[in-house]
Amino acid sequence: MNKPNLFSQKITLLLLFFGMSFSAFSQSKEIKLWDKIPGAIEDANYKEEFRKDDKGNINGILKVTEPTLKIFLAENKGLKNAAVIICPGGGYAVLSHEKEGDKIAKWLQSIGVSAFVLKYRLPSDVIMKDKTIGPLQDAQEAIRILRRNAAEWNLDPAKIGIMGFSAGGHLASTLSTHYNDKVYESKDDTSARPDFSMLIYPVISMEDGITHSGSKQNLLGKTPSGELVAKYSNEKKVNENTPKTFLVHATDDKAVPVENSINYYLALKQNKVPAEMHLYENGGHGFGLGVAGTNKNWSNACEKWLIANGFIQIPDTYLFAYFKGNGEDGLHLASSNDGYKWEALKKDASFLTPEVGKDKLMRDPCVIKGGDGLYHMVWTVSWTDKGIGYASSKDMIHWSKQEFLPVMSHENKTRNTWAPEITYDENSKTYMIYWASTIEGKFPETQSNEEKGYNHRIYYTTTKDFKKFKPTKLLYEPGFNVIDATIVKQGEGYTMYLKDETKVPVQKNLKTAFSKNLTGPYTKASEPITGNYWAEGPTAIQINGEWIVYFDKYTQKKYGAVKQNSKGWEDISDQISFPAGTRHGTVIRVPAEVITNLKKE
Repeated sequence: MNKPNLFSQKITLLLLFFGMSFSAFSQSKEIKLWDKIPGAIEDANYKEEFRKDDKGNINGILKVTEPTLKIFLAENKGLKNAAVIICPGGGYAVLSHEKEGDKIAKWLQSIGVSAFVLKYRLPSDVIMKDKTIGPLQDAQEAIRILRRNAAEWNLDPAKIGIMGFSAGGHLASTLSTHYNDKVYESKDDTSARPDFSMLIYPVISMEDGITHSGSKQNLLGKTPSGELVAKYSNEKKVNENTPKTFLVHATDDKAVPVENSINYYLALKQNKVPAEMHLYENGGHGFGLGVAGTNKNWSNACEKWLIANGFIQIPDTYLFAYFKGNGEDGLHLASSNDGYKWEALKKDASFLTPEVGKDKLMRDPCVIKGGDGLYHMVWTVSWTDKGIGYASSKDMIHWSKQEFLPVMSHENKTRNTWAPEITYDENSKTYMIYWASTIEGKFPETQSNEEKGYNHRIYYTTTKDFKKFKPTKLLYEPGFNVIDATIVKQGEGYTMYLKDETKVPVQKNLKTAFSKNLTGPYTKASEPITGNYWAEGPTAIQINGEWIVYFDKYTQKKYGAVKQNSKGWEDISDQISFPAGTRHGTVIRVPAEVITNLKKE
């Protein structure tokens, strides 16, 4: 890829320039767990610290004195959402709050589960009268807080779960077996029992030979009594009221033996508690999400378990709207369950024949679902027209009468109106339609004969009803020939993916720009996020908490994709497949029944 580390640095600087941060984009806030922490000992010298890796990046929290919940609410789809409290691991000595906290929360959020990262107090005789119950106090109160605030946060109080990693798994299993223990005076009788638990490479037992010695010593001390060891060996505390459980472990885990999960599973089975366990050949300990190995896809199994148990709805599927050839036959559609393998619908025949515009084409179709529940589509109607096509549908099958929107008719020297897109602003209930146009004589400093006189900039109009439109304005002038912009909401701001159309010196790649507001202003364009090939027509969507950008490798006559990660952008073109001949389209998430009905056509 093209300079991923430099690109990551540029993103950070751009966001900071606009008063943003990566945490702002996660749409999360943090609240205190307690007004007055039970059993606390004041010590002014005991202060929270951060653990850093050898590059100076924060990857853990030490000496927690003020427990909190970091909130990641799932999108409200009209139903009450399930919720999960996440307990990061770290041997009861540190909290791996990013890898086993925020990253997991964003994944859960992406599949429709509201997530709450628990920054729990780590056992310490310095700040706790009884360090063995300190973390459990925090976990019990966290569950109660979620139930007390269920209405405000749109949660189903009967679908509140706990999830833990490593020592966080011990805390989650402790809550699951000790939820009725009176470890503090609760202000009400709200239940602290989780409705389900998900334990990922968990510490379960405190028994020698199977426990994680560091977790045991930090929680129970150097020489705990046999009674204390038995009390917190949670495989011994399972009964018929223990919540149903999902377990994940790697057989080659040398830090926390796999027998921790196995014994807990057997105890659940003996007590007829529903349980599912996934044991992987390899993975070691602390693999988190998406690490290569047989453990890599545990999150997919977990999502299926959540669906099967009714904690989340059947997930939406993905629909890709595209054109073929020159766009003369109209709208083509493909579907996918995972965003990687795409299957053409209706044997790749057209779903809608173009009827408007000078050339009656349907190129570059963009479809979104609006606030009114309708699917709104715009498209390129001609190579040389001054407007775009528009139609709407309730089901992607039956469309309204096609209309020609003369968005550039006020500019006599307009050469073209290409690649229109729509983005919906939920706050203002407004649609922004934007496209690329060349106006002869504009921006002469970037005029090039190599590009046949084309010198595009991005223009836009806004509407609330697709009947009345605001006057067209310039949206983005990056100082180069720009085309194929698409804009998505990310956190508190907007990200524009765009094509640098410059031919001399050759670019023909995709870049990004950012803004607090949909209508801009947008930042300077980033370094390229695509590789040494010509790319156009970006369309972006978040899948399993990760942003994927699809694009047309038009000179290679195939489709490609890149996925964002902590280092920048990873080319995953070899992992995706599209119908042959797919050209410049857009991907959206749709209910499963939409695809079912389209397949009947």
